[in-house]
Amino acid sequence: MKVKHRFQAWRTTVVSRMRGKGRDAGAGFVEYAGIMIIVAGIFVMIDGLGLDGLISGAILAAVSNVIGG
Repeated sequence: MKVKHRFQAWRTTVVSRMRGKGRDAGAGFVEYAGIMIIVAGIFVMIDGLGLDGLISGAILAAVSNVIGG
């Protein structure tokens, strides 16, 4: 009987967190952390593959085309 009471209390807590006012509490931090992990991964990939020189050369060529130099 005690297990059923604990399960009911847990179920009530979970449902209130899913449907209540605070259902998105902490979501901003999780999303921000996820974006930071993705951005860091992109930088590590660029550095690991040696694309940093290629990318900077392409940007320099594009800027030179725009300014006519």
